[in-house]
Amino acid sequence: MGLLETAKGLAPELAASAAEADRLRRLPDGTWRLLVDSGLTRALQPARWGGGEVPLAEFLDAVMEVSRVNSSAGWVLGVMGVHPWQLALFDERAQEEMWGEDPARVHSSSYMPTGEAVRVDGGYRLSGRWSFSSGCDHGHGVNLGAIVGTVDLGEVQVPDYRSLLLLPGQYEIDDNWRTAGMRGTGSNDIVVADAFVPDHRAQSHLDYLGWAPLPGQERNTGPLYRLSWSMVFNFALAAAFFGTARGFYDRWTAETSRRRIPPGLFQRDEPLAQVKLAEAEWTLDAAVAKLRRACAETQALAEAGGRPTDAELARVRWDADHGADLVGRHVNTLYHAASGRTAFTDHPLHAPYQDVQTMLGHAYLAPDAHARNYAGDLLGAGHQVIAV
Repeated sequence: MGLLETAKGLAPELAASAAEADRLRRLPDGTWRLLVDSGLTRALQPARWGGGEVPLAEFLDAVMEVSRVNSSAGWVLGVMGVHPWQLALFDERAQEEMWGEDPARVHSSSYMPTGEAVRVDGGYRLSGRWSFSSGCDHGHGVNLGAIVGTVDLGEVQVPDYRSLLLLPGQYEIDDNWRTAGMRGTGSNDIVVADAFVPDHRAQSHLDYLGWAPLPGQERNTGPLYRLSWSMVFNFALAAAFFGTARGFYDRWTAETSRRRIPPGLFQRDEPLAQVKLAEAEWTLDAAVAKLRRACAETQALAEAGGRPTDAELARVRWDADHGADLVGRHVNTLYHAASGRTAFTDHPLHAPYQDVQTMLGHAYLAPDAHARNYAGDLLGAGHQVIAV
């Protein structure tokens, strides 16, 4: 059975647990076990560690399906499901430390470099606070972003932005996730007080950007592990967003089909409502189609031993983020065309609408910089190095 069919099979249980996740402000233990035991969280893990090592598009389809019925579970799956893929790029020692005793372990992350890292003999000393670590209550370890000095890139010096993997006992979770949307993701703060991270548990995002050979690729040789880090992470977030938007559309359609409006007509017969839904459906379908097209293109390149150019990466990331922006606008339009009772927190549209708005606040779904990069290449103006 494929991942999509697995996700569809879990849908009733995942939908039933969404309210409890919101109440707990994290995924219930049973929901997390469903995601792990089903193999969904290990879809991108190397097969030699017992993972699925599936094409990226197959994982993204499963994320969309989970997000459709449970946005918090879909978001956590999208974010944490990428981590086994990234860990596969690390030194074998880091993989052994994480998976040696239990290959099903998955860690959380917080990539925004808000803490402090200092280079020391054999590694780094890390301190500070990082926010938005989705699923951290269920994570075995955490991958944190930090700036460690600068690196010369030709005539330009740029910050050396790194991922540093910490293991349990090296950090604390500050239970401060109290939000209007995505309440069930448990995206709490991570607090670190002078932890040592050895070199084999650190990796530079500039190496990702420059397509440098990575330690993990010596043994994890499949085409999956020759994709762009920024693209894989970006697409996982976009997939969770598109699935959540699809869930909102589902509920809006169900509510609108039976809602009466003055003077006693069904709103489903109102032409403007029909047009708004048609436009929203077209946009979501187009955005998902572009996401799948990008996966197919990059998968084919990786299988042929090639890689996308900077211009091609700019285009596909623009497609993903612009798609999310446009779909978000349609969610707004549909929401405001619904009953004023959506202001009540128990209205079926209230929670998914808040989830959509919260997701769009993630820096990796912001489209403007990618628009500049994409259009800059078209105009011959080049592009700027942005998120790596």
